[in-house]
Amino acid sequence: MAIAGRRNPRLFAFLYPLVILGSAAAVVFLGLYAIDYRNAVTDKGFFSLLIAFDPETLQNALGNMAQTVAAVLGIVITVVSIVVQLAATRYAPRIAEMFFRDRTNIAVLSFFVVACINVGWVSVSVMGTNGAVPSFVPQVSVVVSMFLVTFSLLLMVPYFAYVFDFLDPDRVVGRIQQQAVDSAAGTAAARGAAGVGDRQRNALTGIEQLSDIAVNAVSQKDKAIASGAIDAVKDLVVTYLGKKPAIAKEWFVIGGWLRQNPDFVSLAGESIDDLAEQRVWLEWKALRQYQAIYNESLGEMQDINHLIAINTRYIGEAALKAKDEHAIALSVKFFNTYMRATINKQQVRTAYNVLNQYRQLAESAIAAGETQRVREIGFYFKYYGQIAHGLDLGFVTETVAYDMATLCEHSFTARSPAHDEVLKLLLELDKEPENENASQSQEHMLRGVRKAQAKLASFYLAAGPTGEPFARLIFSDMKDERSERLSSIRDELLNIKSKDFWEVIDRGTNFDYVDNARKAQLVVFFSWFPALSERRVSDATTT
Repeated sequence: MAIAGRRNPRLFAFLYPLVILGSAAAVVFLGLYAIDYRNAVTDKGFFSLLIAFDPETLQNALGNMAQTVAAVLGIVITVVSIVVQLAATRYAPRIAEMFFRDRTNIAVLSFFVVACINVGWVSVSVMGTNGAVPSFVPQVSVVVSMFLVTFSLLLMVPYFAYVFDFLDPDRVVGRIQQQAVDSAAGTAAARGAAGVGDRQRNALTGIEQLSDIAVNAVSQKDKAIASGAIDAVKDLVVTYLGKKPAIAKEWFVIGGWLRQNPDFVSLAGESIDDLAEQRVWLEWKALRQYQAIYNESLGEMQDINHLIAINTRYIGEAALKAKDEHAIALSVKFFNTYMRATINKQQVRTAYNVLNQYRQLAESAIAAGETQRVREIGFYFKYYGQIAHGLDLGFVTETVAYDMATLCEHSFTARSPAHDEVLKLLLELDKEPENENASQSQEHMLRGVRKAQAKLASFYLAAGPTGEPFARLIFSDMKDERSERLSSIRDELLNIKSKDFWEVIDRGTNFDYVDNARKAQLVVFFSWFPALSERRVSDATTT
């Protein structure tokens, strides 16, 4: 088992078919040759007869063998050219460049060329008897040529298998990712093999290649390949963030050619200088590629938008772990950019998924003690929730309310200093419809925000005396609500029995569900509203 675990998969992929095909050919030839040798009238030995070459016959045979090798070379080049071109068209144009830089491909194609040339020259070196000139048969050269021709034919099958394996999307993506990681944050030996400028170029090129593959896959609705490329960018950046403190400062200088890259040339000179000073040019480049893929997918492949949000969260969490403040800020900035693009295109479901990942990043910031970052994210949640409300995207605003309430719960439990600010922002999120003709989505949004606030109040009351003052704050914000709305909100929350929503959703749980312990606290919370008490008295009198 240990030996099998250490073997080289590529070498095994070459040797296995070579051994099988070579053994089969040898068995067939030697078996038939043995039968013929047994019936032959000769005093030569078994192998001596095999290499007893006749010059004239040999000249013709060698000429045919040269043609055979040339034909094999032509077939190989034709097949490889077609396959590489198709792969380059489907995935990324730079695949052809990668292919012809691969040592195995160069070695195999060079072998075919050398074998063809060798057999051709050996064929003209064989001389028959011509007057006083004796015949000459270069036996060693002929035998070697025979083995070269044999190996050329045997090599076709494993080489085609290698080519298809080389061009497998997962292999291509993994190869590009590893090369970029080695250039940016590899071993000291790997980093020292090239100058800083070359390493920057290689890392940048790798990120762009992965982005090209993802964009092309999105345009062809190829989810698997797009997901693989997007994940590879995330893995690259996460690995880089872990090794970033050990990288020399020269790496972070944005030189002249790097400034000419499309993702940097559009920035103001001061902004580029800030990226260099903050040591985040590579993270900026990677997230800019994510932004391009996100915009390409928006409205077309929601799963890709969701995956980009997930991976941006992973990058942000890796930055939190590395305590890289500027990289964390970049992750937050790009989450805001995703939200802006999503709301502008009114993609409600995508906004729902992005907010879920954004909130989880904020929860990680709470756990890491990043108080100011949590406050900022709370403000951004409120900002985009109100923008969505203005665009009549009530469900997005409702989702923001529930996520902000969840952040309040986490920050309260963690005793985070950010808690009070996030709660204040949540209470500022809702907005009454301005007139009686307000749309139903605005009314539904307001109800959704109030339900999230009421749920949060039940959490505070369940937490005991330390939480009651915050429940009172929510009560103060809701005390002027109409009794009809308050009673309907209370009844809806109390009547939800199942934690799971009745449809398949990414979050898995029902927004409005509260457990029995918190339902009891909901009853307490709504009992504080005089409007509800007066209504119960009025109903009883009428009855």
